[in-house]
Amino acid sequence: MGNIFQPADILLPKDCDLEKWAVIACDQFTSDAAYWERVRAFAGDGPSAIHLILPEAELGTEGEAARVEQINRTMAAYLENGVFQTYDSCYVYVERTLQNGAVRKGLIGKLDLDAYDYRPGAVSAIRATEKTVTERIPPRQRVRRGAPIELPHILMLCDDHKKCLIEPVAAKKDRLQKLYDFDLMEGGGHIRGWLVTGGDAAAFDAALTEYCAHVGEKYEGLEGTPMVFAVGDGNHSLATAKSCYEELKRQHPGEDLSGHPARYALVELENIHDEAQVFEPIHRIVLRTGPEKLLEALEGVCAPGGYPVRWYSGEQSGTVTLDPARSELAVGVLQAFLDEYLAGAPGEIDYIHDDDALIALSRQEGAVGFLLPAMEKSQLFRGVIRDGALPRKTFSMGHGREKRYYLEGRKIR
Repeated sequence: MGNIFQPADILLPKDCDLEKWAVIACDQFTSDAAYWERVRAFAGDGPSAIHLILPEAELGTEGEAARVEQINRTMAAYLENGVFQTYDSCYVYVERTLQNGAVRKGLIGKLDLDAYDYRPGAVSAIRATEKTVTERIPPRQRVRRGAPIELPHILMLCDDHKKCLIEPVAAKKDRLQKLYDFDLMEGGGHIRGWLVTGGDAAAFDAALTEYCAHVGEKYEGLEGTPMVFAVGDGNHSLATAKSCYEELKRQHPGEDLSGHPARYALVELENIHDEAQVFEPIHRIVLRTGPEKLLEALEGVCAPGGYPVRWYSGEQSGTVTLDPARSELAVGVLQAFLDEYLAGAPGEIDYIHDDDALIALSRQEGAVGFLLPAMEKSQLFRGVIRDGALPRKTFSMGHGREKRYYLEGRKIR
């Protein structure tokens, strides 16, 4: 068996306008129908990923079933009519220029779904960072089951502080074949991609083999099974790919499916230690509650010298120190407390990104807000290994327009 991340036969559109082709992840702008209307109008009737995906804004609508059938027919037509060019057994090195000018590096390849488990308590090499809502999988399965190709928006993360995986590929990009270089639609920034094949792909494979062999040493002294990759974005899409693969195995008992294309999923691998990777905290506010009673109860999960978290309520503020023995992260201690407390007390929790917005909202009567610290990058893998999937909305990886766009594809049948 090879590495859990491998070269793939990658499809790229040819002889078409790539700005019209590449479309942002389907789980963005779910309440903004106008965004998707603009995308469809911009793409027109020409080749575009918008004709191959179902935006979540359209899930559950009256025309969903017909739309899924049309997607599958269009995929088949694109394959038959030569819209794609196939690059055999390769990776694609990607540089995404974000709105702030930062350049985020990534490597596209196929991920072994046999090494991935999204269930709570998983000890697999690849795990989810946040709890997977299983109810969100069936609608996505309806799209993937009949699809001959996949166009993923999944971002995988490695904890490569020595920068021995992706960065060596980046260092030799000038001698690699450039595949694309264009602006992304709707203010998505700029993207460039290079073909990584032959000896360059083999060099990455060797580096990944060495990395996997010693990954456990990074977390010495931490209880729990070390992991190699974490899902940074697109977890429910990856969980859908896994579910469809497991479904296929149930339908073909005793059959060897080890080489079946459905065993894999195309993803982009990124390093959390890339300078362009920014983990922004997501703060908590409890509305329509009794702030004094809540803060008094919160003392039960505090400890001297613990995680300092600033709270705001009305014109008052203070700091609590949350017990580090309860979780690897401050947000883990706080979220567990709030879930338990609000199960028996009045109050509604909301999640706020901006510091000033959190403080302003906390001035409302019956509100108490908690300004959480930014998560250190090294805490992500440690938190998942020790605590399992992190609390919902632990951190944000960039803004909406910085999510991955659909560009590369792969046959899954």
